[in-house]
Amino acid sequence: MIEYLWLGRMDYADALTLQQQCIELRHAGHIGNLLLLLEHPPVLTLGRNARRENVLASDAQLAARGITVHSINRGGDVTYHGPGQLVCYPIFDLRSLAGASGRRLGPVDFVRQLEEVLMRVCGGFGILSGRVPGRTGVWVGATGDERKIAAIGVHISRGITSHGFALNVTTRPEDFQWIVPCGIADRAVTSMEAEIVASMPEHCPGLESVANRAALCFGQVFGQQILARDSLQALLEGDRVEDRRVDR
Repeated sequence: MIEYLWLGRMDYADALTLQQQCIELRHAGHIGNLLLLLEHPPVLTLGRNARRENVLASDAQLAARGITVHSINRGGDVTYHGPGQLVCYPIFDLRSLAGASGRRLGPVDFVRQLEEVLMRVCGGFGILSGRVPGRTGVWVGATGDERKIAAIGVHISRGITSHGFALNVTTRPEDFQWIVPCGIADRAVTSMEAEIVASMPEHCPGLESVANRAALCFGQVFGQQILARDSLQALLEGDRVEDRRVDR
């Protein structure tokens, strides 16, 4: 079973603290596999392999615009989180999950399954997406002119995953002007809104509806029942009175 919680907008530092708390609870067996789904105020995050020159603005310029910067332990380079972007943090014990072969998931398998979740989310809203060989994440557009719609960066310690993915729902392209996204300078960034609006503007989804769709797709891809939690307090205290099951 995978439990999930929609948290709305949360400060990045608070989300880091919450992730660490949930990681310890998962290690101790006090919670099961968990999805934290949320949105952040404007923030830049630098992964373990990030190069500072991929941040194109000075610290003073970023501070003047209220954009904070965090160096973190996920893989990957620099990325942006902000309004209109769905951020998902899976706190999973990989030892509890099996791949298509029946063997325990490894780190690469886990990332490939995150990509599959994202492609199914996009497909559910009429957006054809896929992978680009040699580049992590999910992309739309023709070969050679791909646009990145979702970024992935994870950390795994003692079998427990943290960090995860960021899916651009209504994120503005100009929000990425301060960085070279994921260190990739030769491809553009796009959003679900940008891909949908030309043909079906009335169908552009809201962030929470995309979060709910993502939870369902996790259930499909990982072969697990999905259980929605109604509050963070209920989750951390183990109170299951207000649980709601979500069909796969």
